[in-house]
Amino acid sequence: QVQLQESGPGLLKPSQTLSLTCTVSGGSITNNYYYWSWIRQPPGKGLEWMGEIGYNGNTNYSPALKCRTSISRDTSQNQFTLQLSSVTPEDTAVYYCVRAIGDSGEYDLWGQGTQVSVSS
Repeated sequence: QVQLQESGPGLLKPSQTLSLTCTVSGGSITNNYYYWSWIRQPPGKGLEWMGEIGYNGNTNYSPALKCRTSISRDTSQNQFTLQLSSVTPEDTAVYYCVRAIGDSGEYDLWGQGTQVSVSS
């Protein structure tokens, strides 16, 4: 049974860099053909896809966040990490790590989510 678990700081100040890690258990992040995404939901708003890293290590980012976002992975730890630079209060959200099936793009597994707040 594959499970995803987010970890990282819950509170940041403006201009800091957010770093969140998703630990995957029960299956390898290099298994064909899964993609590992970060999705967030600001309070009172819908889900926003931020970016992904594929089983092959390729990355894709939301055009709206590309200049501030980096997703990497540590295959030895079976983890993938989100970095979001220059955060503002508008980056306050629940952040989810999510698995997508490559061919369909269906999101089939979600982490429980972690609250990140940005405030001075």
